[in-house]
Amino acid sequence: MNNKDLLFDYVLHLADNHLILGQRLAELCGHGPGLEQDIALTNISLDLIGQSRLLFQQATTLDNLKRNEDQLAFLRSDFAYRNVLLAEQPNYDFAFVITRQYFFDVFNYLNYSKLSQSKNEILAQIATKSLMEIKYHLRFSKNWMLRLGDGTSLSRKKIQHAVDTLWAYCGEFFSPTEGEIILAKAGIAPDITAFKTDWIEQVRSTLQEATLLIPESSWHQKGGKQGIHSEHFGHLLAEMQFMQRAYPNLSW
Repeated sequence: MNNKDLLFDYVLHLADNHLILGQRLAELCGHGPGLEQDIALTNISLDLIGQSRLLFQQATTLDNLKRNEDQLAFLRSDFAYRNVLLAEQPNYDFAFVITRQYFFDVFNYLNYSKLSQSKNEILAQIATKSLMEIKYHLRFSKNWMLRLGDGTSLSRKKIQHAVDTLWAYCGEFFSPTEGEIILAKAGIAPDITAFKTDWIEQVRSTLQEATLLIPESSWHQKGGKQGIHSEHFGHLLAEMQFMQRAYPNLSW
């Protein structure tokens, strides 16, 4: 792969993270545990999808097949998506939604803080713009981690179960692909291994404040960055892609 192809794959990885997590949150529209949380999660979904669109627009300038942003977002096969596995995990309950969001938000904030200093000016601009929203996402998910963990015995039980279950998906954040390693050396992508300790420390601090136990396992799931997804992904994709596939070249 040349640097253009590596950059294309990397931009798709970033875009897919936001698109797929945004789609998961969109499924909750009208189903939140309360009106305030319902609106907040819907707004976060819109933010994530909006951020993905900025990245897909950039990806179109790098795509050898000259696909537009809709085709990149909705008309690829499941093996062509590069999102981390955490983003596609289902909305089992509110505790899972918040834990998934918090783990991702901490990483996203650290990653985009570094990406805002990228030698690629467009990526740096996208990251800088997105950070304003990402900070809110992190504040929202962290506050709910604390409220559920240090709340009732039932809320603590549910959030602890979510932490224990989703912890195994977080290691993939810090498992760079060959392309990420090359782009990091070129100053285009962040070195994701460099802030793994920061992520662990921030998460550990929040879990301790929330009176939650910190998982000890170091084993983690992986494969999403290479297009190998969980059993949940096909169902998500079928719903997300339906309109584009059922009505090709649809225009509004």
